[in-house]
Amino acid sequence: MTSKTKLTGRVIFRGDPGYEAARKNWDPHTDKFPKVFVFAKRTQDVANAIKWARENNVPIRPRSGRHALEVNLSQVNGGIVIDVSEMKKIKLNKKNGTVVVETGNQVGRIAHKLARQGFIAPFGDSPTVGIGGITLGGGIGPLQRTIGLISDNLLELEMVDAKGKVIRANKKCNADLLWASRGGGGGNFGVCTRYKFKVLRSPAKATVFRITWPWNQFEKVLKVWQTWAPSVDTKLGSELSIGPKKGGNVVMLGLFLGSKTEALRLLEPMTSVGTPTEKIIRLLPYPKAVNFLLAPDPILTQRFSNQFSSGFGRKPFPDKAIKSMREFLEKAEPNSTAGFFFLNWGGAISRVAPKATAFYWRKAKFYVEWNSSWIKKSEAAKNIALVRNTRRKLQPFIVGSYINVPDQGIQNSGPVYYGKNFPRLRRVKAKYDPENVFNNPQSIPPAR
Repeated sequence: MTSKTKLTGRVIFRGDPGYEAARKNWDPHTDKFPKVFVFAKRTQDVANAIKWARENNVPIRPRSGRHALEVNLSQVNGGIVIDVSEMKKIKLNKKNGTVVVETGNQVGRIAHKLARQGFIAPFGDSPTVGIGGITLGGGIGPLQRTIGLISDNLLELEMVDAKGKVIRANKKCNADLLWASRGGGGGNFGVCTRYKFKVLRSPAKATVFRITWPWNQFEKVLKVWQTWAPSVDTKLGSELSIGPKKGGNVVMLGLFLGSKTEALRLLEPMTSVGTPTEKIIRLLPYPKAVNFLLAPDPILTQRFSNQFSSGFGRKPFPDKAIKSMREFLEKAEPNSTAGFFFLNWGGAISRVAPKATAFYWRKAKFYVEWNSSWIKKSEAAKNIALVRNTRRKLQPFIVGSYINVPDQGIQNSGPVYYGKNFPRLRRVKAKYDPENVFNNPQSIPPAR
């Protein structure tokens, strides 16, 4: 291969030492063999990689945290993976309440660092997710009812486009790209290298909670949770997880940005349901509260492969939906990471109009996702079918799907991920990447 542009950064070709390690993803069953990995150290390395890929006619996949929940979205056979994980600068401006972060940072690193300096940085349910990807898809988590989605706090970004040109987007310049980057999904418009967020001062202390119930109480816990969670004080964020029937339990985890006394009062409807086997409700210094919520989630030691799907509940699940959940949980792999995950919605999220940013699903009562897990390759097809059949059964009770929890089984996925914002996203795509250089199995096609 001869090309005018030279690859820069840490470059690993197929056959080089370190190739197998570079190929590993959160999902252990990645089965793609890229031609080359470029671990960028600075924005110019990204620009060189894109130019080199164009000159050599090689497909491109950007990668931030290696946390893609679907296989093969951040890798491609014979392609170039542009990995920004070694770009890790964080610059907090306390006076303006803003932070500039490079897109290789993990969410946990930013949240912990800012918490120690007295600021709230948003996070989801895992510390090892890359800020690069989670931001572009929306970015949900237990703080969202107070401060909005991660992308709602995005003020500006730096991106390398399909020509290898470095561009900026904010309210004043390339405003359409900023709009699209607040929920339009990763890998669609270019490779982002730097984000600027607004950040709020954190309280000195926050109340965290973790309540556990036996699996067989999941129906009654869920029934109370889904009417309580959407309307409780918006300073309270709550995640409800339900594991498989064999070896699983029911756990509610979350935080309240306020006193323990007030938290106990607000949590009363939940603490009085069923017979909890564990009840932790603790007032902690804010940095310790962040530690409590972001349990270690190593990226490269996962044993289980997964299939996920997701949606948004507009009203509480009726018995029919709960029955389909039960059927799923009874069939899911015993003692695995499979299960259902719910997150309460509303507050700051629903105060943003559905078309004000690319993230459309603002009006729900809760978010729901489910996943099956397996270790043996021979179990894959059965488990993938289980998730997709469950989606069909739950379809009458949900709207949309969350792009950061992709499901390649969804046909014509654009309107499912982006609702009525899909046509506008296609126009933005046509402007910044008319030749569809940045593409993956569910990426946004340019408008014709």
